[in-house]
Amino acid sequence: MIPTDYAAWLGDLKARIHVAQQCATRAVNTEMIALYWHIGHDILERQNQQGWGAKVIERLSKDLRSAFPEMKGFSVRNLLYMRAFAEAWADETIVQGVLAQLPWYHHLALLDKLSTADERLAYIYAAIEHGWSRNVLVMHIETQSLERSGKALTNFNERLPKPQSDLAHEALKDPYKLDFLGLGIDAREREIENALVDHITRFLIELGVGFAYVGKQIPLEVGGQDFFIDLLFYHLTLRCYVVIELKAGDFKPEHTGQLSFYLSAVDTQVKHADDQPTIGLLLCKSRNKIVAEYALRDMKKPIGIAEYELVNALPQKFETALPSIEDIEAELGCDDDRFMR
Repeated sequence: MIPTDYAAWLGDLKARIHVAQQCATRAVNTEMIALYWHIGHDILERQNQQGWGAKVIERLSKDLRSAFPEMKGFSVRNLLYMRAFAEAWADETIVQGVLAQLPWYHHLALLDKLSTADERLAYIYAAIEHGWSRNVLVMHIETQSLERSGKALTNFNERLPKPQSDLAHEALKDPYKLDFLGLGIDAREREIENALVDHITRFLIELGVGFAYVGKQIPLEVGGQDFFIDLLFYHLTLRCYVVIELKAGDFKPEHTGQLSFYLSAVDTQVKHADDQPTIGLLLCKSRNKIVAEYALRDMKKPIGIAEYELVNALPQKFETALPSIEDIEAELGCDDDRFMR
C-alpha cells in the first residue's frame, strides 16, 4: 500500500532535486566563466609582456585539447574570445559576481555586438533580471531595446503618482520597431493590427517585460453605441490595462481625445477596483514632438505617444554584416554546449 502522504512527499523531493540541479548548473557555469577569464587574462599578459603571437595560441589550443580530450572549449577561436573577455573586464570581482550569472555564449554575443562596458552591463543586468536566453538577448541588442526604453512622449509624471509614473514611463519605448511584420511603409492600420496579432510573441518581446495580451478589437458599448479598441494588454508589473491605438499616418491632436475616451470606458467597464489607472499608448507612423506635447498638456488621462517602424532601420549591407549567434556557434564548433543552453 502506498502511504497517503506519498504523492506530496514525492512532489517535495522532485522540487528539491530540481533546485539542486539548478544550483549545480550555476556552480559549474560560475567556475567555467572564472576559468575562461583566467586563461584569457594569462594570454593577454603574456602577449603584452612577451610578445606572444598567433602561433603560440594555436600551440596552446592543441596542447590543452590533448591534455583534456573530454573537455570542449579550447579551440583557437574560443581562446581568442577568452582573451577578449579578459580585456573587456579587467576587474576579476565583477567577473566572479555579476558576469558569472550568465552563460558563456551570452558573453560572446555581448562582446561581438556591443563596444563599451556600460552598454554590456546594461544588457547583462537586464538579461539576468528577465532570464533572457541568448537569442532573446541578441534580439534586444540588435533592436537597441534598452536604448529606446523610456523614450516615448508621455504625460505620466502629471497624471500618475510616483513611483507608478516612473515605472510606466520606462515601460514605453520610442520608436517601436515592427520590421518583423514584413509589411511595407504604406501598410494600413488593420493590416498592421492583424500582423501584430499573428506575430504576438515577437510583439510582446518588442513591447517589453510584463505585457500580457488580452485581445484586439475589444468591443465597448457607451451610450448605446459600439466602439472597438485596437489592442488591449494588461501589464503585470504596473497592474493596469494598457490600450494601444494604431495610426497609419501622422499624429493628429484629435487622436489623444479618442484614446482618452477609450481609457475612460476601460476604467469604468473593464478595470478591477484593485487595478491601477489604465494607460494609453498611441502608435503612429510619425509625430511632431511639439504638436504631441501640446496635445498631452491638458489631457487628464495618462497617455504615451510613440512612433513605429515597419521596415528594418539598418541598411541591408550593414545588417548582413552582423554575425548571428549561429555564426558564433559555428565558429566555436558548439564548444561548451552543455553550459550554454
